Amino acid sequence: MNANHDPLPLAQSLIRRKSVTPDDDGAQDALARALSELGFACRPMPFGGIANLYARLGSDGPNFCFAGHTDVVPTGGPWTVDPFGAEVIDGYLYGRGAVDMKGAIACFVAAVARRLAQAGPPPGSISLLITGDEEGPAIHGTRAVLDRLAEEGERIDACLVGEPTSPNRIGEAMKIGRRGSLNARLRVLGAQGHVAYPHRADNPIPRLLRVLNALTEAPLDQGSAHFQASNLEVTTIDVGNPAVNVIPAEATAGFNIRFNDLHSGASLGEWIRGLCDRLGGAHELAIEVSGESFLTPIGPLSEAVAEACREVTGLVPAADTGGGTSDARFIRNACPVLEFGLVGQTMHKIDERVAVADLETLTRIYEGVLRRAFDRPW
Repeated sequence: MNANHDPLPLAQSLIRRKSVTPDDDGAQDALARALSELGFACRPMPFGGIANLYARLGSDGPNFCFAGHTDVVPTGGPWTVDPFGAEVIDGYLYGRGAVDMKGAIACFVAAVARRLAQAGPPPGSISLLITGDEEGPAIHGTRAVLDRLAEEGERIDACLVGEPTSPNRIGEAMKIGRRGSLNARLRVLGAQGHVAYPHRADNPIPRLLRVLNALTEAPLDQGSAHFQASNLEVTTIDVGNPAVNVIPAEATAGFNIRFNDLHSGASLGEWIRGLCDRLGGAHELAIEVSGESFLTPIGPLSEAVAEACREVTGLVPAADTGGGTSDARFIRNACPVLEFGLVGQTMHKIDERVAVADLETLTRIYEGVLRRAFDRPW
């Protein structure tokens, strides 16, 4: 097999590109070269300084899409190896992005190459949607590409995202949905003064604490049929007051809510605003919803992944909705979407690594998905 189409050498080539968000460092050019050799029409789609790539093989429908990202989080450290060296040690490939998710992208390409070698072009199209902004603000990446494709009439019928999904062994789980995410920043305003003369000041801290207590005193829910319970976590409380005898003029707090399908960003925003208006006094509130909860019901896509996984590993992956957000939250507006990838134990950690054997296993599973992708209605 051409080294560009073997999962290990291609994963090494991608890892050696220092594509820490928002930099690309040539990672998508390397990927485009490998795809062009397979006959893909590769289209760079930069937005806002972010590198994105949309590649398609074929022009007919259905269009089965693999989606992922070449950007990675910073390395942190210190590592025991070069985080961009892509060394193989004792059967493991080390490097930032090995798991999340350059390894899976290499498996995409290898699976397509094998499918073409064995059966020729599919009765439809295979595409890859690759962004450089998943680990960042996610403004100029997948969402922007999908918007442009929709404007141009490009249709994606089903999508598999290669995020790491299994906790311990490849094939344990697939993500059929994700909770939504809401971030809020509350600034409670008061009047500065001397602690010995509280009647001449207005201490904002007790009002801030009343709001936070009301937000956290009871669970948001007990979970739903496919989702764990929603949770609200206070992430910071800031006063910035170095003096022991001064009542501060303001106090701020930040909090995040990961919410299930019993809520929406709008309904939670209304609840938060109501509490702040009732308990916070003079205040400023900023709310950002980075994604709504979503669910892809069990159907053709999950069945294809489950059948391919069982064929290769003997495991039937559990349908899961846990974890953080991913770009699947944007893709779900275009087509059925599911996430399935490598073991996620070391993602974002020092010495991120993937078993070389798992790259082969995942390639075989993706190959099995492709064999099934064009024999069922989407």
